[in-house]
Parts: sequence; C-alpha cells; structure tokens
Amino acid sequence: LIELEQAQIDRIAEAVPGGARNIQDIYPLAPLQEGMLFHHLLDQQGADAYVLPVLLSVSSRKGVEELIEALRVTIDRHDVLRTALLWEGLPKAVQVVYRRARLRVDEVKLQPDLDIHEQIHAWMKPARQRLDLREAPLVRLQVAQDPHAEQQYALLRFHHVTCDHITTEILIGELVARLKEQALPVPADLLPYRNHVAQMLASAQERDSAAFFKNKLHDVTEPTAPFGELEVHGDGSQVQEAFQKLQAGLARRIRAQARRAGVSAATLFHAAWGLVVASTSGRDDVVFGTMLLGRLHGGRGVQQSLGMFINTLPLRLRLSDRSAKDLIEQTQRELVELLAHEHASLAEAQRCSSVAGSAPLFTALLNYRHSFPSLDADWNSVPGMRALAQSERTNYPITMSVDDLGEDFSLTAQTHQRIDAQRILGYLDVAMQSLVDALERSPGTPALSLQVLPDAERREVLEGF
Repeated sequence: LIELEQAQIDRIAEAVPGGARNIQDIYPLAPLQEGMLFHHLLDQQGADAYVLPVLLSVSSRKGVEELIEALRVTIDRHDVLRTALLWEGLPKAVQVVYRRARLRVDEVKLQPDLDIHEQIHAWMKPARQRLDLREAPLVRLQVAQDPHAEQQYALLRFHHVTCDHITTEILIGELVARLKEQALPVPADLLPYRNHVAQMLASAQERDSAAFFKNKLHDVTEPTAPFGELEVHGDGSQVQEAFQKLQAGLARRIRAQARRAGVSAATLFHAAWGLVVASTSGRDDVVFGTMLLGRLHGGRGVQQSLGMFINTLPLRLRLSDRSAKDLIEQTQRELVELLAHEHASLAEAQRCSSVAGSAPLFTALLNYRHSFPSLDADWNSVPGMRALAQSERTNYPITMSVDDLGEDFSLTAQTHQRIDAQRILGYLDVAMQSLVDALERSPGTPALSLQVLPDAERREVLEGF
C-alpha cells in the first residue's frame, strides 16, 4: 500500500519499540486522519480536539485491575489500537501497526484536603487532552484512588484518529462484555483497517474527485460562515455544548415525510441545516461540511470493522428560487453524488473552490449518525462501575450532531463560546418544523420563506429590541 526507501523503513523501525520485529504493517493515512494530524500539529503543546475521554467511577481496585486486563486483551485483538502515526523525516505521514503495544497506565494521587470530585472532573478539561500520536497504543488510562475511601476513578482516553463513532461504540461494547464475562458482541473474523485503506486508494484512482469538486465549487468565492465565525483551527477548549431531544410527534412526522419523498431522514436534516446556515450567514447559496460514514462501499463485514472510516466533505445547497420540495430533491441529489466520492480529501475539495488564500470553505458542520440511546448505559451495566463524564469535540466553531435513535432523534450542538449553542438547537428545531409543515401542506412554499427563528426570539427582535 505504500512505497518506502530502505532508509525510511529504517527510520520507522528505530521509532518503534522492539524495532522491525515489532512492525506488523505500514500504510498511508486516510484523508480525515491527515486532517486530524494537521490539527494535532498546529499547537504541539496545547489541547487536541480529537482526544475522546471517558471518566469512570470504579468501586474497587479489583475493578480497576479487571478494566486494565480487558483493555490489554482488546488492544491485542485490534490492529487499530496498536497503530501509531509517524511523519518526522518521511515524505508523507504513515500509520504503523505494532505486533505488540503496551498499555500505559498512569497512577495519580488525589489531594485529600481538596474536593475529590473537582479534582477528577478537572481531568476532563479540554486543555488536558493530548496524546502522543507517535506511540501506540493510542489508548491511555489514568487511575486514582479516593484518599478517603476504596472508591477508584479512571480516565480512559482514545484518539479519534483511529476510532470513529461506530468504532468507539464497538470497542466500549467489547470492553463491557469482557468485564461482565459475556460473549463478545463482535465477529471472530475482523476485517483489518488496511482493507479500508486499500479500497480508499483504489477508489481515488477510479474516480476523478478533483473534477467533481471543481464542477461543484469552482464559482464559490466566499466562505460560508455563520455569524461571520471564520476560525476553524480551534482545539475545542472554548467549546460549549447543548443537548435537546426532538419531540416524538415531530420525529414521527419527519420519518413520514422522508418515506413520502423516497429519501432518508438524514436528507431532511441536511436540508433543514441548510436553512439554518443560510439564515445565520446571510447567504442563499451555502456550503457546509457533512460527515460521511465511509462504510457504504466496504462490502461484507465493514459495518463491524474498526478504524477511522468517516470523512468530512463539503455539501453545497442553493436555496434561491427553490421550493421546500425542490430543496429536498436537491439535497438528496447532492448527497447521493457526494457519496460516490466519500473517500476524497477535504483539502483537495477546498482547493477546487475559488475561496482565496487560507480562508476556510465552510465553518459549520453537520454530523448525522445512527446511535445507541446512551453509551453511559453500557458502562453503568458493569457491577461497581459508573460513567461520570465523556466528551467528543471537533475543530469547527459550529457542529451539529443529529443522533438517529431508531424512532426518536436527539440534537447536540457544540459551538465556540461566542455563539450560544442552545440557540443553534432552537434554530434547527424550528427549521425542521417549518420544513415538515411545508412538505405536509404546501410543498411549493419558497424555501427561503421558511421560519428559522423561534417565536420567543422573533418577538424579542421585533418587539423587545
């Protein structure tokens, strides 16, 4: 999957504990992995937006030892957890799979005269989240005992560069199954991540993604930036988060209209998010990022494979002179065409636009994902264990995550602290209600006339101010 000169192989072997004998494989990075590495290197002393921390309470030291053993067995089982990224002195960054990777466990002493909960929750601060990507496994464990009791606390950290959302859910499910001494919820024959990389490279040769994005974006001359927010190099340390579950009645109506239009619910959410982005950026021709699952063309077994499959790519929607029905049809068409290029590079796509200099093409992101109701419930099902906190962030100033829970939907907005995350939730909620109303009653309603402002905010603007 990669061509390297002997001197480069030697350099890689020198960086791996145990040398060449401990190297199982070497191959290139996927596009989103390259993007995450870029942000990791932007500020090598600061936080890393793509560390995934989970804070656990464990009732005994025996429980901690069982967690450590479960992690070690899981690391031995999965290539992606034994993967390191190397780039220094190499023509391009590579990922190196170790044959054996030793879990690092850091023992921390809590101060008995300070508030215990404040000390352990400080572990979750964004500024403290950083892993050295050059060292496998890209999993770390930090543990401490309550100085006043037998209670233990554990901070488990993965890195997003090797674990997408589905991978994280599978891994946590496997760890929980081991801790409960249950049958593993994953197949015995695991597809290695190298299969995905090989397919991605083959896809890049078959499809002319540059021509596709040139056709889509060549006349885009300005960034689409809600509220004028152009900073996309954030580390997540100034992010606020808000959560909302959609009303059950609205969720049913969304699914009914999706079936009626012959599209997925994801299409309706992308269309509604386009309305929000248009209203908050003052544009009727918008570009925003969408997270693609990256598993569509993977074949049998890919849904249970582990690794970084997702990818962020630009979606362009033109809202002027479009009806609500037109908007749905356009969104569906654009998503289907984009899926054929789901492994393309975001950097390449941006270069195909006419946005000048280092300005971003977009600063708002939509992440539509099929999720379990709660990861916390998995951890909490282990006797003596409880999940206290967890977080997942991006470098974008505005990220909207839509969790498809089978019947219901939940929304999570993460925004730079200059932007009220709760208001962004309100905008998408109202935009979706307006869009569904129009599809039910008057599909010819102009898309740009659909309401986005909640009634309370509209009254404040028109009357209160």
